[in-house]
Amino acid sequence: MTFNGDGRNVRVGVIGAGNIGADHATTLAREVAGAEVVAVFDPDPARAAAVAEATQARTSARAEELISAPDVDSVLVASPDETHPAMVLACIAAGKPVLCEKPLATSLAGATEVMEAEIAHGARLVRLGFMRRYDPGYRAAKEVIAAGELGQVVVLHCVHRGKASAPHYTTAMLLSNSAVHEFDVTRWLLGEEIVAASVVAGRSSPYAPVGLHDPLIVLLETSSGVVVDIELFCNCRYGYDVRCEVVGTDGTICCGEPASTFRTATGWRRSSIADDWRARFHEAYRAELQDWVESLRRDEQRGPTAWDGYAATAVAEACVAAAADGARAKVELGAPPSLYR
Repeated sequence: MTFNGDGRNVRVGVIGAGNIGADHATTLAREVAGAEVVAVFDPDPARAAAVAEATQARTSARAEELISAPDVDSVLVASPDETHPAMVLACIAAGKPVLCEKPLATSLAGATEVMEAEIAHGARLVRLGFMRRYDPGYRAAKEVIAAGELGQVVVLHCVHRGKASAPHYTTAMLLSNSAVHEFDVTRWLLGEEIVAASVVAGRSSPYAPVGLHDPLIVLLETSSGVVVDIELFCNCRYGYDVRCEVVGTDGTICCGEPASTFRTATGWRRSSIADDWRARFHEAYRAELQDWVESLRRDEQRGPTAWDGYAATAVAEACVAAAADGARAKVELGAPPSLYR
């Protein structure tokens, strides 16, 4: 599918009108050039109607109806994690490009099924919503690493804190939903695979719901021997705090909050911190959506692939196993299929 030269917008159908789906839909409609939202589906009709009204789109009665609609060129999947494989498989069957929010699947079996379906289709249609790759701070770190300015990277420190988790959040979800961003950004920044994972669970916060051990420390090892530590703390109470430091043999680089205003008075300096993911990563999400739309208009294959989603899910599954038995878990990916090289 190419839009070169015809001048029309990429017509997007949005599946899932919750927080992230509604945010993506309004960003596409108001801030992304060359795109328009034409259809919205959500199991909650009122929620779908609200997003459709805000984006001047229509509602669809079923996800399958939206995917098969002749005027839907591409699909954005922002439904609950466990529904992602079925939605993406339907898009592949219909031959329609799809941007799937992370994770690709909550199990390696689900991710494998999607990847095998895309390989059988013979062309890349699936793109993953790993928006950290579009954040200015992370992109700057990637450029510095690639230029060799840090020498050899030896350690990567990551912090992923949220103000409060949902009541239904579990330890497995902390690893498969939240930590997948760190898994992907580790692979992307360093350009190599993760080969092993360990999880350290110390004292849990009294604010964590039943079924969630929070915080956790995840230790990763890469193929070249880089050690990665990740602090996951989704009930930190004070705000949304995501940052990392890359440590090399010749220097370090830190990426944290976007540029903000500092207030200074006698004996202290104070700055604001993001309250949630919208404030922290809005520009990254906007840039991600713009790049997706531009790649469709130019008929170019770029951005995080189903293989990237598969790899992140493999690491998450290893972490869940490590958290359960306290042992170091190996991650065995093998070489990526030719479609993703």
